[in-house]
Amino acid sequence: MSVRIWWVCEYSGGWLNILEDTWMCWWMYAHGWTCGCRGGRGDIPRSRREGRPGPCSAPAGPQGARARLGRAQRPPRWARGIRGRCGGSDRSPQAGMAAEDEAELSLLECRVCFEPYGPDGQRRPLNLPCGHVLCRGCVGALAGAERQRLECPFCRRLCGPAETSDCRPLLQLLELLGPAGGGLASALGRSGGGAAAAPAGLGLRLCLGGWGSLVNPTGVAACPGSGRLAVAHDGKKRIHVFGPSGFCLRRFGERGDASNDIKYPLDVTVTSDGHVVVTDGGDCSVKAFDFEGRGVLAVREGFCLPWGLDATPKSEVILTDSEAGALYRLTADFQRGELKKCQMIRSRLVSPRAVAVCQTSGAVVVIEHLKARGASRGSTRVTIFSAEMDLIGQMDSFGLNLVFPSRIYATAVAFDKEGRVIVTDVCSQAVICLGKPEEFPIFNPLISNGLSYPVGLTYTANNSLVVLDSGDHSVKVYSSA
Repeated sequence: MSVRIWWVCEYSGGWLNILEDTWMCWWMYAHGWTCGCRGGRGDIPRSRREGRPGPCSAPAGPQGARARLGRAQRPPRWARGIRGRCGGSDRSPQAGMAAEDEAELSLLECRVCFEPYGPDGQRRPLNLPCGHVLCRGCVGALAGAERQRLECPFCRRLCGPAETSDCRPLLQLLELLGPAGGGLASALGRSGGGAAAAPAGLGLRLCLGGWGSLVNPTGVAACPGSGRLAVAHDGKKRIHVFGPSGFCLRRFGERGDASNDIKYPLDVTVTSDGHVVVTDGGDCSVKAFDFEGRGVLAVREGFCLPWGLDATPKSEVILTDSEAGALYRLTADFQRGELKKCQMIRSRLVSPRAVAVCQTSGAVVVIEHLKARGASRGSTRVTIFSAEMDLIGQMDSFGLNLVFPSRIYATAVAFDKEGRVIVTDVCSQAVICLGKPEEFPIFNPLISNGLSYPVGLTYTANNSLVVLDSGDHSVKVYSSA
């Protein structure tokens, strides 16, 4: 009987990487293959080398070995071409490029059916509660006809199809790549020259979370008074609260229909009176909690897909509705759990997501996600409004590319203490200052190395810069020396 071992893939260093060690060599040996580190001939079955008759009368040698083995008997895609990579020998540039291509395939394809992910239909990537990602077609196939329970093919954890959720980081990456596809490295703006150093005086002070603690984080916010950080992610407890020293103080918000449950958090903010407000894409609602995790308010009516949000100094909440293309102001008494007003203050926006409010001037900045046209990739637009919601300025990725040296695809935005607009850019994996609204736009990189896929941004009361890096599932706090 043939025994197959499908090695589990995990997040490491920002992207899905396949573990390559002696267990992969053992798998290949069990199937009649060897890798270069065992001193064998990687393309010749063991039965042939040992002088035993093979399964058919195909000619000897590598081509004959491939002819004898059908698709079902070949090593999986991650095991092909492994000879020479396990032995620790120096790789040629061509081999390095092949390894990068393999890493891209590992990230952008389902690890069960090896088909590429897509934004819709059966190819849409879904998160399992354990954190592994499968396409919708494989989730349905594993659940069976009754669609009651399925077993994760990697960690064997049981769950129901209703417990899955969209893998937003992968969907955003697919949107970034656009209909034409393109290489992941080119989409993220990597080059052989290396990243520039961060400006002097701004250094990494603290790193929180990591894989296992945070799963596909989507939002981060700082409490103005206490300095605590609230992080929204797709783990069992949707909201993690960290203290200023980095310890996790509390976790709350399980998936469910109760008042203090969260199906899929998209963003989070903290009001000046100490309440955590979350946009829930699972049931298209906005929910407020105290720092103990008790639900105090839930607004479920009137939204199509609430996404980004930020709090004003008066504890009002400015939020975006991505599908409605609108901007709302939510006024509530969170202490009593009473909604006073939910007013649309701007419409006709294009898929607005991230939003930030300047704590001094009241200006509002929104990141709009423009749809791709034809074979072109999607792009973003940074739009700034005054406190009275008059348009101050806007610039899309194309316009910014005419001014700046690289293409910018903004995913998060914030105002610093001086009222400057700060954005995260996944193309250059950087944090960039675009200047004050009246001087917008300028180009001043704040952080240009050490990030994988920055999706969240906020400032603490002491003006420390907090970056949410979904690539390695962590929160990184930077401050001046």
